[in-house]
Amino acid sequence: MTAGERFVVGQVRGFHGLRGTVRVEILSDRAEERFAVGKVLLVEGRKEALTVAESAPDNLGWRVRFVEVPDRNAAEALRDAYLEAIVAPGEELPEGEFYWHEIIGVAVKDLDGSELGKVVDLYRAGGADVVVVRGPAGETDIALVKALVKEFDPAKGQIVVDGDALGLRGDEDDAAVEDDADRVDVETMVEASTGSDGPAEANA
Repeated sequence: MTAGERFVVGQVRGFHGLRGTVRVEILSDRAEERFAVGKVLLVEGRKEALTVAESAPDNLGWRVRFVEVPDRNAAEALRDAYLEAIVAPGEELPEGEFYWHEIIGVAVKDLDGSELGKVVDLYRAGGADVVVVRGPAGETDIALVKALVKEFDPAKGQIVVDGDALGLRGDEDDAAVEDDADRVDVETMVEASTGSDGPAEANA
């Protein structure tokens, strides 16, 4: 991604109170920065800006109120909307790194060419990023580590994994999250490369 491009940092999942406060599922490793008071976000597919008036984490994500959203009725228009930030100069990702939202929807294949499904979610566990793949056989969680991932190319819309190592074609040991040294470099945000956050916006 280059400066000026937009990327997803959260999704509106619900509402809180009557003053227009929304509950946001965070899709960024830098929530404190992305949702700080005064920060400007955009709604995916729209041009209007939303200025953060108040924000605070809770056990369901973050509660956020925007200057431009005065009440519950106005907040209802944001239901399920994705919130985007703009890549600032200096935040461009190095080659080979991706934001989490760029990995959502990528096809995942086995080495034998069989389709396992598409990435529907990501999370971090034990120091590694994990993709949730949904396909004909249901959902499978796959850690993005070298022992499992043989090709990682979201730009081409493809991730290739070792089905044997995942135990998909036999009684191989369950795949475990590897040491950082074995991790595939899938940083989704410059935040990770600056050391301020973990990998995933890969790291999110």
